[in-house]
Amino acid sequence: MTILSFNRKRFEKDVGKLDEKMQENIALFGTPVEELNDDELQIEIFPNRPDLLSYGNYVNAFNSFLGKKTGLRKIKINKPEKDFVVNIDSSVTNVRPYTVCAIVKNLKLTDDKIKEIIDIQEKLHLTLGRKRKKAAIGVYPLEKIKLPISYKAMKPEEIKFRPLEFPNEITGRQILAKHPAGKDYGMLLGGLDKFPVFVDANNQILSMPPIINSHETGKVTLDTKDVFIECSGFDFDNCNKILNILVMAFEFMGGKIYQMNLKGNKNILTPDLTPEKIKLSIANVNQLLGLDLKEKEIKNFLERMGHEYNKGFVLVSSSRVDILHEVDLIEDIAIAYGYDKFIPEIPKISTIGNIDSKEILKKKIAEILVGLGLVETMSYHLVSKDSIKRLGDNPKEYMPVKNSKTEHEFLRKNLSNYLLKIFSENIDVEYPQEIFQIGKVFDELEEKDNLAIAISPGNFTKLKQILDYLSKMLNIELTVEEASVFPNWFIEGRVAIIVFNGKEIGFFGEIHPKVLDNFKVKMPVALLEISLNEILEKLM
Repeated sequence: MTILSFNRKRFEKDVGKLDEKMQENIALFGTPVEELNDDELQIEIFPNRPDLLSYGNYVNAFNSFLGKKTGLRKIKINKPEKDFVVNIDSSVTNVRPYTVCAIVKNLKLTDDKIKEIIDIQEKLHLTLGRKRKKAAIGVYPLEKIKLPISYKAMKPEEIKFRPLEFPNEITGRQILAKHPAGKDYGMLLGGLDKFPVFVDANNQILSMPPIINSHETGKVTLDTKDVFIECSGFDFDNCNKILNILVMAFEFMGGKIYQMNLKGNKNILTPDLTPEKIKLSIANVNQLLGLDLKEKEIKNFLERMGHEYNKGFVLVSSSRVDILHEVDLIEDIAIAYGYDKFIPEIPKISTIGNIDSKEILKKKIAEILVGLGLVETMSYHLVSKDSIKRLGDNPKEYMPVKNSKTEHEFLRKNLSNYLLKIFSENIDVEYPQEIFQIGKVFDELEEKDNLAIAISPGNFTKLKQILDYLSKMLNIELTVEEASVFPNWFIEGRVAIIVFNGKEIGFFGEIHPKVLDNFKVKMPVALLEISLNEILEKLM
C-alpha cells in the first residue's frame, strides 16, 4: 500500500467538505482514510491503482465516482513540433532497451506542485517501476535542453556529468560509488560494460537511468515552464502506462501535452492515450454480482469509475493498469454500486474444507529443501518470447496466450527459465545462491506440477547429493542414467536424466556457458527439474 497526503483546504475546495459522509465515500471508493487533521488528509492507495498516485489524478477519479464529472477523461495530445525527437541507439538493446517520452508546456509551478512531481515519481518508481528495476522516470526543464535528444549506452569512464545535488562532475562508475542514489541503485547496472544515458543536441548528458539526473539539466525549479519527460525500462507497455499516468498528472496542473517522435528500429509517437476496448456481458455482470442490473444502470456505474460504455463495449483509460479482463470491469461496477449495499446470504450448501493431499506432499517436499538451506521462489505461469530465446528454446513450441496484456505471452513449459532469470536479477547478492520452485507447467493442453532446483556456484556432484537426500527423505528411489537427448541449455557430458518407477521424469546437470551469458549470470549454475506427478501419485 501507499499513503498519499493532501492539503485539506485544497481537497475541500476541489472535492467537497470532509464530513463523515465524504470520508465514507472515500472508503467506498477503495481508498480508506488513514488520517485526517485540520491541515492534512492522508489516504491509502492499494497496489492495483497506481493511476491514483497523484493529487490531480485522484481528484479527477474521485469526483467522477461522486458523479460530478463522469466518463472517460479526455486529454488533448498535441502532435510533435520540430525536433521533438528522441533517437534510440541500438547500443541500449541489451542494457535498458525501451524508453517513452513526452513534452509538457505552459506549466505554472509552485513549491507544492514541484513536491507533487517528485512524490509521484518516487511512488511510481516503487510500484510500477519495482524500485527502478523495471522502469525509471526522469523529468527535465526544457529550457536547459537542446533538442533532439539521444538515448544510448556509453562506457562508464566516458560518462561525465555533475549528478543532482553533488558538488562536482564525476564519471558514471564514480556515481555508483560516491553518489547516494548510486549506492542505493547501483546494483541495477551491475555487470554491465556500458550504462544508458540521455544526451541532448549539445552533447550534454541529461541523466544516467535508472540512477540520477544531471544537476545542470535535470532539476525542475519554480522558473521551469516546459518539461521533457522520459521513462526507460525493460517493458515497453509498462513504461507507456507510467508515462500516461504522469502526463495526466501534469495536465491537471495546467500543462499542455505534446508527443515526441521516438526513432529506433521503428518510429513511435508517445504518449499514446488511446483507450482500450473491452467487451462486457450484462449477463456476466449480474451473475457474478448476484444482482439484476439494467444496461442503463451498468452504463452509469462504469462512467462513474471513469470508463465509457456503448452497446456492450467499454472504453478503458490507458492509465488503468489494473483492468485486464471483463471481471475487473465488473469489480468497478461493484465499487460504484456500493459494497455496503450488498446483502450477505448464507450459502445453501454445507461443505467441510480440507487441504488437498497433493498440496500436503508438495509442502513436505518444500520443507525438506528449506531444511537443506535452499530458498523457495515463486514466479508467473507466463513467460516472454525474449526469455524463451535466452534459454535457447524455440517459442513456437510454447502455447501462446490470446490477447496477452504484457510481453509475457506464452504458457511456461518449465521452471528452469525463471530460476535462471532470478539468478540474473540477483548477481549482486552474496553467493552461494541456492533456490528451488514447485509450480505448474504446461505442455500443450496438459498441466502438471514440476520441481526445479538451481544452485550457483554449483556442479553436478553437489546437485546429485541434494537429489539423493530428497529421495531418502521421501522414501522413494530416484535413479540417474546417462542422457542421450536433453534440453540444449545443459552442457553435453554434464547432464543426466532422472528416472522414477522406470519412467523418465526429468533431468539435471550444469548450465551451458552460452545460456549463462544470455542471462548475464557470471557464476556456474547446476540445475535440476523433474515432474512431480508420478511421485505425488505414488506417495498419496
